[in-house]
Amino acid sequence: MSVAPVAITGVGVVAPNGHSTDVYWKATREGTLHLERISREGCADMPLAVAGLVRDFDPGLTVEEKFLVQTDRFTHFALAAADQALSDAALPDLPEFAVGVATASGSGGGEFGQRELQNLWGRGPGFVGPYQSIAWFYAASTGQVSIRGGFKGPCAVLADDEAGGLDAIAHGARSIRRGATAMVVGAAEAPIAPYSMVCQLGYRELSLAADPARAYLPFDSEACGFAPAEGGAMLVLENAEAARARGATVRGLVAGHGQTFTGTRSWAESRHGLAAAIRIALSEAGAAPEEVDVVFADALAVPEADHAEVLAIADALGPHAGAVPVTAPKSGIGRAYCGGPVLDVASAVLAMEHGVVPPTPGVFAASHDIDLVTGGARRAEPRTALVLSRGLMGCNSALVIRRGEDRG
Repeated sequence: MSVAPVAITGVGVVAPNGHSTDVYWKATREGTLHLERISREGCADMPLAVAGLVRDFDPGLTVEEKFLVQTDRFTHFALAAADQALSDAALPDLPEFAVGVATASGSGGGEFGQRELQNLWGRGPGFVGPYQSIAWFYAASTGQVSIRGGFKGPCAVLADDEAGGLDAIAHGARSIRRGATAMVVGAAEAPIAPYSMVCQLGYRELSLAADPARAYLPFDSEACGFAPAEGGAMLVLENAEAARARGATVRGLVAGHGQTFTGTRSWAESRHGLAAAIRIALSEAGAAPEEVDVVFADALAVPEADHAEVLAIADALGPHAGAVPVTAPKSGIGRAYCGGPVLDVASAVLAMEHGVVPPTPGVFAASHDIDLVTGGARRAEPRTALVLSRGLMGCNSALVIRRGEDRG
């Protein structure tokens, strides 16, 4: 059963290839590689050698000191991206209970938590800061964005694996349909700190390659796992009719969402769960498979997982699957856990605005039966995008985004 689409009126990005939407899109469109060797203190000698790092980011330029001291780097990214999205949306003054916040997080604030735990065990309880109890927590970004903005509408945090990035957007869209005027939604992560990196070493899908150019190659014959990344994106959602009535630019429409769970026994099993999520999302959007103009893939870069994703797309889209362009811009910046699929949504919105499908950096020929966009951006006129995400713990999510009606 189809539902009313929800407008995206604001987009904000903090990523390894740009601290603003315009810079991010330029790099994404050009397909430049922004993976690098990890050289941060305490990280350089670990088996995980390559990641997408957010360089030269000064949160103090946009976030007040009273918020900086009580938050981790992952929340700094979310606050900065939320500022961009809110500025882009140009929301009017609204009642405090009219606006809500929904974010997702895979690991919370590891850098802040590690520092305070080192103080605890190295110097004693008296040296642990008072914000340890909140800064590391998964919900910190939702809390701080809402407090800083004075937003007292429906708020939530989704801690349901990497697919939570798409699920947070869908949760925000449902809140709009239930009566919220606006929602600030998205996800940002900061997993490149010693403790966080040690935790990630338990993921068998993690790439341990030392060469940034070969560390993350989804759908490639040399795929060896994914490179992680910092960063993420935030969006502003509104009721589409109300947004148009106030003269807002509708940058895109959240049209449909589907979610399933297939567990962790094997990536082959994600085929059926992901295909089911796609079908649910298309049904909710009232879209036929042949209406999908571009797929932003989950792109794990594990051969079994990539194969399962290709089969899932074929299962859900039928004969159209062989004709639809598939892309994975995240291969150029790394996989930012919950923030990754939200960056893909930002890319989908921008791709539809600019009439171009960005490439899959570093990959030059797909080893699977899909029309993978490689080498350079492809001119197109996409009106409907399908964004896919799977989590390492077995969650599958699909989101259908339509082109904004005020652009084109």
